[in-house]
Amino acid sequence: MKKVVVYSLLALIGSAALAQKPNTLTKKERSEGWKLLFDGKTTTGWHTYLRDTVGSKWQVKDGAIVFDPTQPAAGGGDLVTNDSYENFELRLEWKISKGGNSGIIFDIQEDPKYGATYLTGPEMQVLDNKDADDNKKQNHLAGCLYDLAGDSSVSKPHPVGEWNQVRIVQNKGHLTFWLNGVQTFDGQIGSDQWNQMVAGSKFSKKAFSDFAKVAKGKIALQQHPGSSEWRNIKIRPL
Repeated sequence: MKKVVVYSLLALIGSAALAQKPNTLTKKERSEGWKLLFDGKTTTGWHTYLRDTVGSKWQVKDGAIVFDPTQPAAGGGDLVTNDSYENFELRLEWKISKGGNSGIIFDIQEDPKYGATYLTGPEMQVLDNKDADDNKKQNHLAGCLYDLAGDSSVSKPHPVGEWNQVRIVQNKGHLTFWLNGVQTFDGQIGSDQWNQMVAGSKFSKKAFSDFAKVAKGKIALQQHPGSSEWRNIKIRPL
């Protein structure tokens, strides 16, 4: 019996050792065309929106990109990919501090005439649903298409301090979200349904006249109240 227990423990240890390390790609993923957007060590491939460098609020610690709100305000701004993406599958993991708020914004048209990423790009909400100030509207909860669609029936984030898994697919304007394996949105950018959602949201205001007009652009991790962490950021073209 003791030998069986020992062998079982060794097998479990061996399996753990063989588990995929964060911020790496398997051979299968590489063959499928996946590309890491974060190498686990640097912010190479990223910059602060409308700048050439990465602000000091964004740091790499223990294999994660960390937004540190305690750093000087001058080091802030959303963190944006250098490259633009059109038809893609994006996967990543995030965790948020107590009361924290952030977002994954995409299809961003980076141009000085747009002072913020969210003026052109839709967002998957990142939130501490329990304690964040922005938890009053259903479509502002974690995993939702921010201010457009989603509610508590699909918003199932893990507790503060635990990693959450995101999958975003955009293909010819068709957009699908998953948070922790639960589908939180499925729809077509520019469709009648989409336009109705926009008309009933804050994005109907004049300032957002170019919101979601192009289903291609850069991807951002949003600066917002609280600390956020990000890892295993990977993308593949479709």
